[in-house]
Amino acid sequence: MIHWNSFSDFLAMGGYGLYVWGSFGVTVLIMVVEPIMVARNRKATITRLQRQMRAETRAENRNTAE
Repeated sequence: MIHWNSFSDFLAMGGYGLYVWGSFGVTVLIMVVEPIMVARNRKATITRLQRQMRAETRAENRNTAE
């Protein structure tokens, strides 16, 4: 088990602090951004599909009216 003499030693992680805390930071950033991007893409996809369905319905109505 590793014991640190001070909080700054803990943050330094034996000289690997930049790698360790950078990895944690990137992981947290990805875990925050990913659900936001999924929700945004889902909303855009639903809107696009609704627009496509309306266009197809209009085209079918025109074809049956002729």
